[in-house]
Amino acid sequence: MTSAVEHSTVEVNGIRLHIAEQGRGPLVLLLHGFPESWYSWRHQFGPLAEAGYRVVAPDQRGYGRSEQPEAIDAYSIFHLTGDVIALIHALGEESAVVVGHDWGAPVAWHTALFRPDVVRGVVGLSVPPVPRGPVPPLTALGSVLGDGFYQIYFQEPGRADAELAADPTAVFRRLLVGASGDSPVTDPPRPWVIAKGESLLGTMPEPDGLPGWLTEDDIAAFAREYANHGDHAFTGGLNWYRNIDRNWELTAPFQNRAIDVPALYMAGDRDVVRSFPGMDQVIANLEHLVPKLHRSVTLPGCGHWTQQERPHEVNAALLDFLGTLPAAK
Repeated sequence: MTSAVEHSTVEVNGIRLHIAEQGRGPLVLLLHGFPESWYSWRHQFGPLAEAGYRVVAPDQRGYGRSEQPEAIDAYSIFHLTGDVIALIHALGEESAVVVGHDWGAPVAWHTALFRPDVVRGVVGLSVPPVPRGPVPPLTALGSVLGDGFYQIYFQEPGRADAELAADPTAVFRRLLVGASGDSPVTDPPRPWVIAKGESLLGTMPEPDGLPGWLTEDDIAAFAREYANHGDHAFTGGLNWYRNIDRNWELTAPFQNRAIDVPALYMAGDRDVVRSFPGMDQVIANLEHLVPKLHRSVTLPGCGHWTQQERPHEVNAALLDFLGTLPAAK
């Protein structure tokens, strides 16, 4: 019988991170996305721990119970991957398998890119590794989707922050349902664009009910994790978006470099990420970006919240992938 999930705080890279942990064995780090927390991985702890792994899910920098630096530029991709490497070492380990969903996926992919000596394997859910383009990402996206595209809308400090913090419970209920495979909005999926004069919540209608994978207790749990930062509950996560173009500048030395560690990619066919410009070509050509790709898995009828909507399929694929890796040193 495995132990229960335990919570603690770890000092890494100059900040305090809250972590949830279960099990013993080779380390598997689970990195959540926006706007989430360690709780996004609630269905993965038990199965992975029972299979003989040490499972750790942090609230990443700026999220949940973790520390939220004030400076926007404290959320660059080098800060985020630095947190991951520092956390692995703070846990007394020399290496780990790094699994990320949504924003956690780019952190996982880049950690593997920057430090293949530490990352034994990498898994991306929803977001694939995207090659660095010739122009800043927001310039490219804005030219196709306009200034209402959510990643551009998020750039103005304070605006989205206030709209989301006004009612976190409503945000989680509407966003979790609205971006799922159970929503009519994702059939087919399309980019999230806020029309001129419209608010963020205005683009997310109140759902008639909850899908089977989501409960009111789940929504309340997410909202509780955000209560810690008050009016700035979502600011830390939004600051990740405010570094998108900065990350493009910083990663110039890694242009055209492949991710040379074993990898797995999984996403739903109703995930909004798949509707982004050029994403179909990226996914079709994953083996060029990740030569050691084990599998690329598409989950029919699944939306954006991969491991929450389809925990059994995700857990099975994770265990299959983990079983192919050489023993940890």
